Amino acid sequence: MTIEACPDCDLLQRVPEPPPGARAACVRCGHVLRVGVADGFDRPLALSITALVVLLIANLTPMMGLSVVGRHASTTIIGGCVDMWLAGEQITAVIVAFCALIAPVAFIILIGIVLMLVRRPPAPIWAGEVLRWAGSMQPWAMLEVMMLGVLVALVKIAELATVQAGLGMYAIFAAMLLFPAIAASLDPERLWQRISWADGELPHVPRGPVQAVE
Repeated sequence: MTIEACPDCDLLQRVPEPPPGARAACVRCGHVLRVGVADGFDRPLALSITALVVLLIANLTPMMGLSVVGRHASTTIIGGCVDMWLAGEQITAVIVAFCALIAPVAFIILIGIVLMLVRRPPAPIWAGEVLRWAGSMQPWAMLEVMMLGVLVALVKIAELATVQAGLGMYAIFAAMLLFPAIAASLDPERLWQRISWADGELPHVPRGPVQAVE
């Protein structure tokens, strides 16, 4: 049981650890504060490792191939960013590289480091900073936005050339499914409870009945 402030109404209250599948909601506004998960460490770690492998495949193998009057060409995400840079679209190339490559890979690596450290509590103090960095990278991992742009481009290109989806395209689709799965199986509160404070101790877990504290 921990003391948490509701992000919607700021009510400070004691929140119990819900059983798998259950939810703990704010007593004032009903905002869901915590969702019980069956496995808060092994499952997200396995999903993170899988997502990292999938992202490597997505970035090292061609996304699509184009065939026009006997000529064939293919490219990867990294190759597309390089081509945009050479074509004079440096700002666009940097944004695409960050949102489609750097941020997703950084989020997966950082969250994987935290999940491995908390398996034997207390995790070192710097694990908390790594967890904050992972949280800041997550909103910038916009694989679905990039995929939407790719699909729009494919619809237009299909009228002029023969388009063939590559292995990288399927890998990106798989990564798009893995990222929500990681978020759904991850319980940040349980991670923070296993990270040591500055005094070297684990966070104090208050005891007592569930109640709101004004």
